[in-house]
Amino acid sequence: MLFNSIEFALFLPLVFIAYWFIAPKKVEEQNIIILLSSYIFYGWWDWRFLILIIFSSAIDYNIGLKLSKTTDQKNRKLLLCTSLFINLGLLGFFKYYNFFLESFSDAFTLFGQSLETSRLNIILPVGISFYTFQTLSYTIDIYRNKIEPTKDIVSFFAFVNFFPQLVAGPIERALNLLPQFQKKRIFNYSVAINGLRQILWGLFKKIVIADNCAKHANIIFNNSDEYSGSTLFLGALFFTFQIYGDFSGYSDIAIGTSRLFGINLKKNFAFPYFSRNIGEFWRRWHISLSTWFKDYLYIPLGGSKNNQWTTIRNIMIVFLVSGFWHGANWTFLAWGFINACYFIPLLLTKRNRKHLDTIAEGKTLPTVKELIQIGSTFTLTILAWIFFRAENIKHALAYFSEILSPSLFSIPNFPGRRDSLTTLILIIIFMTFEWLGRNNEYAIAKIGKNKNRIHRWTLYYCIVIIIILYGANQQEFIYFQF
Repeated sequence: MLFNSIEFALFLPLVFIAYWFIAPKKVEEQNIIILLSSYIFYGWWDWRFLILIIFSSAIDYNIGLKLSKTTDQKNRKLLLCTSLFINLGLLGFFKYYNFFLESFSDAFTLFGQSLETSRLNIILPVGISFYTFQTLSYTIDIYRNKIEPTKDIVSFFAFVNFFPQLVAGPIERALNLLPQFQKKRIFNYSVAINGLRQILWGLFKKIVIADNCAKHANIIFNNSDEYSGSTLFLGALFFTFQIYGDFSGYSDIAIGTSRLFGINLKKNFAFPYFSRNIGEFWRRWHISLSTWFKDYLYIPLGGSKNNQWTTIRNIMIVFLVSGFWHGANWTFLAWGFINACYFIPLLLTKRNRKHLDTIAEGKTLPTVKELIQIGSTFTLTILAWIFFRAENIKHALAYFSEILSPSLFSIPNFPGRRDSLTTLILIIIFMTFEWLGRNNEYAIAKIGKNKNRIHRWTLYYCIVIIIILYGANQQEFIYFQF
């Protein structure tokens, strides 16, 4: 079920009514409603996926209980390894089986040998990369004695399957989300209104920005050999805003929807395209995944405690794994490698922890230096996204090489060029709101504090009208495939 669909527009109010009016006082009943609603939401794509997520939830629930009952370190390690093996095994099979099979076959071909292989017709379960990491963090934190396992199976299953963030995050930790399912929730009107406002902004990002950018990006990327470097750069620019509007829009809708049920999810994006270097970008982009890799991969590998070469190795591993997490294609590994190469110089010069504050805080405009920093970081990000979007490495290199050719200085020309001007204007309006709201949780959060009711509602109606006018190019969320 898509957030930007008629089905969800009907589904959400029904769940809201059942949650607050049928079971307003008992936590257990509210959790049951959340759980059943989540299964309906998730099973809307394919009911067979439910078997997998229920199995994964049951495994980690039981392993969590068993970890609490033993102090023997060998048994604890065995239980943790069982969780890792089952969860990562399922993820690896559904997501990477065909990739490894084809890569193995290609390796034989390089040596002049042919190997007959047969692909399996595997359907990738929606959101498996997200809920796998969520359940893994639960068992790992119990193993580390950071949290106590819950015996309340309904609250645990509600934590794993919570429908707003089930399919594409944010990837929540049990330490933050699980306790919220174990205590009484009381309806708060102002919190709910704030949630609706964030949902509206998320829909604007997705429907107006991401989907319209997707239309132009798809034309250019799918026919890249026909266009000049300037047109290809414009295509990469459109994809840059497509993926940001798409994924951060999903996060906004998820966080806003959660607020309607008295649940708080963690912030997942913090205006990353205003970053002054790549280090700051990765503190602001897909925050839940970046911190997950830091806590469960980078630090266990040794982090930055040992010598510099070990730290560089750990950084490279994290970025490569992050790239591979996104999909079974060498382009994602290349994207991770490129970002590692961007980041390592900052690490060597000890500037990776620079810019922890909000850019131009308390000012209307950035300084010239800050503008150059934003521009250079943004350009590097655009170039890296080419590998993320390309069909394969050959396509990415050809695309990249054409951008670096003299045709970069020609006038862009492709079908829909005039229509793309409207999209560029919408991007400028969007980024203006993002800039003005960069100190807030989301761009238009401050509007809710505006005492002038006319100004507030004028903006809301304008956003709704724009969504209606420019909502014809409906696309699935990009991260559903990850």
